[in-house]
Amino acid sequence: MGRERAPDRGEPLCRLVRFEATDGVELAALLFEPKRATTRAAIFLHGTGGSSVFESKRTNVLARELLDAGIAYFPFNNRGALVIRRLRNAKKKKSLAGGAAHERIRECVFDIDGAIRELRRRGYRDITLIGHSTGANKIAVYDHYKPRNPIKRYVLLGGGDDTGMLYAPLGPRRFANALEKARAMIRARRGEEFVPRALSPMLLSWQSFHDMANPDGDYNVFPFLEAMQNVRLGHKPRFRYLRGIRKPALVLYGEHDEYAYGDVVRCVAILADITSAQPNVELGIIADADHGFGGKEAELADAIVNWWTASL
Repeated sequence: MGRERAPDRGEPLCRLVRFEATDGVELAALLFEPKRATTRAAIFLHGTGGSSVFESKRTNVLARELLDAGIAYFPFNNRGALVIRRLRNAKKKKSLAGGAAHERIRECVFDIDGAIRELRRRGYRDITLIGHSTGANKIAVYDHYKPRNPIKRYVLLGGGDDTGMLYAPLGPRRFANALEKARAMIRARRGEEFVPRALSPMLLSWQSFHDMANPDGDYNVFPFLEAMQNVRLGHKPRFRYLRGIRKPALVLYGEHDEYAYGDVVRCVAILADITSAQPNVELGIIADADHGFGGKEAELADAIVNWWTASL
């Protein structure tokens, strides 16, 4: 489908950009720019669990396709990149614990606003926000806290139910106990200590575990397990952040997404039901693709560009 492409066009050129999140945390990005000047750009938000745009095979492929369409591409490593890292805060002149093991999802607001500020400083005005996996969750969280933002449209790729995936192996009692333990550790100012591996397959601090597991917290954007099993883990309305999106939004999943409880079609059907009153939201499935869209990056880029063009 989509545009014809040469079989091999090499690696696209880019520049390394260092910028600050709006709370002062220093971040790094890659800026790919088409030869012809443009005001259109796409920001890319990676997922959690050790992700990095500098390590991803997807980075160059998406960049090539977007550049062909005359769109600049700005993937960056947010404060949740990698597993454990030290972050420098330029405003406070100190370092702090970072990486997926320490990140709290609401902090994405600072990172995204910093990326937007950097692109606008360079003359970009028509900006699309693309998020993969936890990056998709972050788009919904960002929109919730900053609904009047300069982003023109959103692309949510493979948004995940991390809360449900923590709950499923633990069961009701152990899950509730783990949440209470996390709250106690945070109250005791021990939130940066790590949870035992029995509670999480990922390396997480108690504060990050609570952020991810709390069913009434910001992380729980796509509560598929609750909808599929008809269970209530929290008290707030399910899919509340997704329902609140008013900008044009494209939501895509790979047909074989390994984090969709073995039923991508049903997950997308759930989203179709809850967004049925939102004509601004379009849903789709990329055939034969997994969670990372490995080997299907060109088809993914085509879907994004075609939708973007149609929304103008």
